[in-house]
Amino acid sequence: MSNWLMKNGKWVAVAAVVVVAGAWWWHGKSAAPAGDAGKAAAAAPAASRHVKPALSVQVVSPQSAQWPSTLTANGSIAAWQEAIIGAELSGLRVATVLVNVGDRVKRGQPLATLQNEAVQADVNTARANLAEAQALLAEAKSNADRSRSLRGSGAISAQEAQRDLTAEATAQARMESLKARLAADELRLRQTTVVAPDDGVISARVASVGSMAQPGQEMFRLIRQGRLEWRAELPSADLVQVKPGMPAWATPPGGSAVQGVVRTVAPTVDAGTRNGLVYVDLPASAVNAGARAGMFANGRFETGQAAGLSLPQSAVLLRDGFSYVFTVNDQGVVSQVKVDVGRRRANRIEITKGLKADTQVVASGVGFLTDGDTVRIVKGQS
Repeated sequence: MSNWLMKNGKWVAVAAVVVVAGAWWWHGKSAAPAGDAGKAAAAAPAASRHVKPALSVQVVSPQSAQWPSTLTANGSIAAWQEAIIGAELSGLRVATVLVNVGDRVKRGQPLATLQNEAVQADVNTARANLAEAQALLAEAKSNADRSRSLRGSGAISAQEAQRDLTAEATAQARMESLKARLAADELRLRQTTVVAPDDGVISARVASVGSMAQPGQEMFRLIRQGRLEWRAELPSADLVQVKPGMPAWATPPGGSAVQGVVRTVAPTVDAGTRNGLVYVDLPASAVNAGARAGMFANGRFETGQAAGLSLPQSAVLLRDGFSYVFTVNDQGVVSQVKVDVGRRRANRIEITKGLKADTQVVASGVGFLTDGDTVRIVKGQS
């Protein structure tokens, strides 16, 4: 501190020393007594020897178990078979449309009708002509029977008898021809009703009332039996691991996994991508799980079983694109260890590299730890 004195008519600052409680100041600067400094230096190593634990944690060891060997794949969901339904007659207008997209139909169920007045008239004409031919045949048959009975008696000439027999054969042939014509007209009449060729689901409808039907022109599209399939793409090296009858799971976007069965493996691979197709039959319940024809789905195949080490997913930390666990030594100090992970099942994850079976690792809360932290271990699962 400073005092002010008058010297030669001017105020001059004079330094002073003040001692308070064993400490001293000089021009505002302070220092601790030698005795206190020694005590602080002695206390520093003691503090470093007693580090407060960062967390109380449970520890676990990797468990060995049989894990399914899987192959992941992507592919499209498509109809098992899709039938294109059209009219078989030309020149007739659509009278009614009886189904819509999404309707389930049975084999033989009417889907649409065509105007059939002209065809019905042809059928009526054919029936009348057939009735006339049957009457003429009856008359010709009666004459031929009489001629056959009298031919040997000489009451009629051979020429007359032959004429009656020929008339009978001609009437018979004409009747058969008109029967065939009537059958054709009745078939055309039935074809004015467009029916479902199989059980299934209507996936598309082009027909509209008043449009002109043409043979080969699409009116409806039907997913036969409502069956869907997953056409999964796999690298050619993995195709040999997939066999018909294997279980497979496909997960449509926004839906749940659907279990299917491998029906067949394509005999060829794409020359550009070197990928091959695996055809997986999906159950009827796939629609309820969100599967629709045309969707792109991912999934997996189970090719067998293999032993593997696993940890709870809470014990694995994902950081900077890598997976880590924290091992614990006898002093409670954790070490960050990089590991490779594989398959996941329920709440466990497979550790494929970087960890031994007898290693103790932190079970949870790893996001709050750093390498070298000290923890307090509490009782947990082993």
